[in-house]
Amino acid sequence: MGLKPDHWIEKMALEQKMIEPYEKSQVRDGVISYGVSSYGYDIRVADEFKIFTNVYSAIVDPKNFDHKSMVDFNGAECIIPPNSFALARTVEYFRIPRQVLTVCLGKSTYARCGIIVNVTPFEPEWEGFVTLEISNTTPLPAKIYANEGIAQVLFFEADEECRVSYADKKGKYQNQQDIVLPKL
Repeated sequence: MGLKPDHWIEKMALEQKMIEPYEKSQVRDGVISYGVSSYGYDIRVADEFKIFTNVYSAIVDPKNFDHKSMVDFNGAECIIPPNSFALARTVEYFRIPRQVLTVCLGKSTYARCGIIVNVTPFEPEWEGFVTLEISNTTPLPAKIYANEGIAQVLFFEADEECRVSYADKKGKYQNQQDIVLPKL
């Protein structure tokens, strides 16, 4: 299994629609960068957010998630309260080939501000908009800029295809169109 360079990513994005929309260069002027990079792709966060709230004193339970623990917000800038958390989705839609696995890491610009982005790997044949987990680890409110870079996806191609893909398993997060809350 090997890390894939920018020309491979561009070929897969254009020929197999692996990333839509696809930005073939890195956009940087006045924004947190996004687009293709040396060995990955910097994804953007859309303008849709779900921000954690304790207004209803809900308990965060991954087996029985209470939708009342989230507040919906749409906008060009999202403020995440101190020591809190938000969910968002990417601008880009992904179609991961059967022989590919990705790892996603938060961008250093946000990390240096105490804002941590967590995304689980995109498994072979997973498809959809990515649900992003954004944590504000600081004691201050944190600003997230919609339609700008939030994390970098690294692409790894295996020497052979996997036996069972995410699509074969009928994964519960397949074909995500919106921000998807935890499912059991």
